Amino acid sequence: RIKASGLKLRFCTNETQATREKFVKKLQGMGFDISVAEVAAPAPAACRILKERSLRPHLLVHNDLVPEFAEIDKANPNCVVIGDAAENFTYANLNEAFRVLIGMEKPVLISLGRGRYYKETDGLKLDVGAYMKALEYACDVQAEVVGKPAKMFFESALAEMGVPPQQAIMIGDDIVNDVGGAQRCGLRALQVRTGKYRPCDENHPHVKPDAYVNNLAEAVDIILQQL
Repeated sequence: RIKASGLKLRFCTNETQATREKFVKKLQGMGFDISVAEVAAPAPAACRILKERSLRPHLLVHNDLVPEFAEIDKANPNCVVIGDAAENFTYANLNEAFRVLIGMEKPVLISLGRGRYYKETDGLKLDVGAYMKALEYACDVQAEVVGKPAKMFFESALAEMGVPPQQAIMIGDDIVNDVGGAQRCGLRALQVRTGKYRPCDENHPHVKPDAYVNNLAEAVDIILQQL
């Protein structure tokens, strides 16, 4: 319905457990009309940074995400890239990333998001932000966040569409990373009461969505009524 209305659209995800191709295939299976070109994701953004700065990453990511870094030199690492590695978040793997960072004079830690948790069908799960914070603390380093809520991430999606922030609306279930991140870039933001939403979000001390909607379809109704 959004595409039929002529509005421009980007799917902004912090998904770091799969390549965009795999992610898109999953959504297409659910009936979404979506292509890889319409997806803004952290891994490709991180690859651009790595190439621009001649960085060679030690990867602490999910096995299914590794193909996104196929064209990146990973020999003799001079930085660490961390994503939602799920079962790869073992003590041994975290310690290996720690050793790479602590051995650098000026450690560089790039994180594919900083979410605290997310929701899957079997419940809430710790997200990359918790592990990112552990490495920050251990190595006395500030991570560079790629993905929501980083300003650069939203600005990149807007630039691809050729749309100024004041003419864009973000729809998401994460009060901090979706709503707060978008609003800091000058977008309006709606929070859906689905996914990882919790009633306590509505009392957040710092972030107030422009509106709450019960689900994505209701958000689309509201947006199309404004045209």
